[in-house]
Amino acid sequence: MRPSGRKLDEMRPISIETDVTRHAEGSCLIRCGDTHVICTATLEERVPPWLRNKGQGWVTAEYGMLPRATHTRMQREAKRGQSGRTQEIQRLIGRSLRACVDRNALGERQISVDCDVIQADGGTRCASITGGWVALRLAIDKLMKAGDIVTDPLTDHVAAVSCGLYAGQQVLDLDYPEDSEAGVDGNFVLTGSGRMIEVQMSAEGATFDRDQLTGLLDLASKGVSELVVAQKAATGR
Repeated sequence: MRPSGRKLDEMRPISIETDVTRHAEGSCLIRCGDTHVICTATLEERVPPWLRNKGQGWVTAEYGMLPRATHTRMQREAKRGQSGRTQEIQRLIGRSLRACVDRNALGERQISVDCDVIQADGGTRCASITGGWVALRLAIDKLMKAGDIVTDPLTDHVAAVSCGLYAGQQVLDLDYPEDSEAGVDGNFVLTGSGRMIEVQMSAEGATFDRDQLTGLLDLASKGVSELVVAQKAATGR
């Protein structure tokens, strides 16, 4: 039995509320159970120096957690410096979103996706990727509506979910009690069409074999398909 009482292949309740901030070109609040993340997309008519005059755009991401997103207060990273974990996660988010962006179609502009965790209960990087795609989709929709771009630069949906071995069983969408006790856990970033962008798997107190990896990937595919349904409901596409 999972601590939450969910079935082995059952996702936490998912909701995505759009346009939650006034100023960002795209924004949403994604809730994956008790993990809540605000994602905003900011459009800038510029690119990094190494991309200037190449006719290509850029998508990047930043990630952070509010001091009381967890059980105890964390010191703000603005005060103590950015941790290696934060840097790794925001690079993952950026890579994941860029995987389904036609940068030529985007043109010479940058979209920065900020993911701020306001409450954490496991799977914050996965929720950030899933919600980050929604914010990105909304920002690009505004570009297209304004006629600034003609061809849609987003080639597919992108979503992510965690899976792992908990109490010897393969489970989908780990919450914190499961994540902290899992013998194996992983994060799977997939496209809406089922292609893989990134898989992060780690053994922590246990090992896993090829068949178990395949089983976890099957679970991840099921979870991502449900997340894509939520993305489509939120954005209308």
